[in-house]
Amino acid sequence: MLSSRLFCAPRLLHTSAWVGAAAAPVRRTTYVRRTAVPSSSSAAASAPSAAASSAAPASAASAPTPPSLDIDIDDFPLPAAEIDDYAHLRPPAAPAPARRSSPAPAPAPEIAVSPPLAALPDSTYTPLPSAPALAPQAATGITGEAQALPGERRLDDWSTSFRGLSERPFDKDVAESLLRPLDPEDIEIKPDGLLYLPEIKYRRTLNAAFGPGGWGMAPRGETHVGPRIVSREWALVCLGRLIGVARGEQEFFDPSGIPTATEACKSNALMRCCKDLGIASELWDPRFIRQFKEKYCVEAMVEHVTQKKKRKLWRKKDAKFDYPYKEVGR
Repeated sequence: MLSSRLFCAPRLLHTSAWVGAAAAPVRRTTYVRRTAVPSSSSAAASAPSAAASSAAPASAASAPTPPSLDIDIDDFPLPAAEIDDYAHLRPPAAPAPARRSSPAPAPAPEIAVSPPLAALPDSTYTPLPSAPALAPQAATGITGEAQALPGERRLDDWSTSFRGLSERPFDKDVAESLLRPLDPEDIEIKPDGLLYLPEIKYRRTLNAAFGPGGWGMAPRGETHVGPRIVSREWALVCLGRLIGVARGEQEFFDPSGIPTATEACKSNALMRCCKDLGIASELWDPRFIRQFKEKYCVEAMVEHVTQKKKRKLWRKKDAKFDYPYKEVGR
């Protein structure tokens, strides 16, 4: 009875498949269970086992082979269910901002062109109106410079102006005050032998010649801060006239010393501009330098107090070396 049921089940499935084909002729996908076919390499390995299995009971060899199942997936349709994409839970999209149309540029004013002159003008001739004057562009000064107020007289922009340069010579009394010989007591010498005039002496000379407020330093550009040096271009203006332009520079060794180096940069530019007025011009004269050193200076041997190193340095005859150097001979 059990074997008859096994043989009847495939037959029923096969019959239902033909009935479905007659009702709706569609393309079917058939799945067939197939047994594995042993390869030639595994045939030799299975030879001893085949000999051993030959002694098995004859009833096992005569067992019927299960038939192959022919199943169509169309016989088992899946329920059609809609997929919810949760679109109703999304927030409403914000409306796109309206584009603002830029106003059209104003048309350029038309300038009438005079017709060609065919004859000399008579008493009825009317000249054409002149073209509208363009507004003067504001001078580009230094960043942060104060601008003139409405109705105020526009001052010269000394960052770009050269007004008064070599316009006329100064008066005789001013020239004598600027060109007076230097006092040997005012001249200093550096340890390496370089002569110089302290910066305050330049200011005193300018005050004596033009009076306090009669001269000034105007910046000609921005301050340039490098890794170890600060520089800026300055202009010397005396009595409203440009005298000279020079770039001052000063070294620094720590970022906290940049403000002090900036002020020293201005003083260095002042001393360079004063050369155009003839102030302390002797310090650039090689003959004067040799005579001054021979008469007022001396080169002596000194020793470093802590390092015990000896070297030669310059000083004035009436001066002494400061710490850490100590004079040991000449």
